Amino acid sequence: MALDRRVELGEFLRSRRARLRPEELGLPAYGGNRRVPGLRREELAMLAGVSVDHYVRLEQGRTLHFSEAVLDAVARALRLDATERDHLYRLARPWSEADRRENAPEPQRVRPGLRRLLDLASGVPAYIVGRNTDVLAWNPLAAALITDFGALPPRRRNLARLVFLDEGTRDLYSDWYAKAADVTAFLRLDIARYPDDPETAVLVDELSAASPEFRELWSEHGVRDKTHGRYVYRHPVVGELDLGYETFRLPDDPDQALVAHTVEEGSGSETALRLLALWAKESLVSPRPRS
Repeated sequence: MALDRRVELGEFLRSRRARLRPEELGLPAYGGNRRVPGLRREELAMLAGVSVDHYVRLEQGRTLHFSEAVLDAVARALRLDATERDHLYRLARPWSEADRRENAPEPQRVRPGLRRLLDLASGVPAYIVGRNTDVLAWNPLAAALITDFGALPPRRRNLARLVFLDEGTRDLYSDWYAKAADVTAFLRLDIARYPDDPETAVLVDELSAASPEFRELWSEHGVRDKTHGRYVYRHPVVGELDLGYETFRLPDDPDQALVAHTVEEGSGSETALRLLALWAKESLVSPRPRS
């Protein structure tokens, strides 16, 4: 099932309108008589400096031939961040057959350069994530921290499936909901980058059927790229670890990213990480595949 970009565009714009409050933008709130949350279409069009009909055609997806100036104005009025702005552009621009062929997803294989970077990160948990949040490669410390990826069938080496469908992974994160929201937002980006990828549709359908939390988060249309941040882990062997993470992408292969965790020097988490590394050497962590 291919992505219906017109439907996706309309839902995304409505979700961004709903999060804005008229009083925050100097607009009258008209008491409590609003039928929908957030800004009305007319208010958004006024803030963007475009006609109401022009904006309605954009939100309803009647055409995918809008100028850069219009899209920029709408993005500013909706207060979109850089990632959301890129997402809007992907959805609101027409795709030719040549575009579809050029952007057709290729089989995911770990590039040698990323593999070498992963091997160099032996002192910290690190893994390589590809499209649809598939975990493509990892080091032993990442397997010890998150899950024994090598013991899983390839289909289950997927962050979204693990976060929403695996009880052990759910218990691993101190703030599970924040992690779930991040993973959902990462996945939402992929659906616009590769609208014809059947694997994305299968994954979204599977998670929607199995997880009410995923359905709720998916309906919010959050989009986020994985850059940097931190999570608190509750590891069953070494206890709590407060770890940051940094993401590294190669400019000519943005579909694969190396995610490496960091730890504050001298902290209890650094001690716990050392203990985790010792445990990883002694435990039966499955070797990671080389291809």
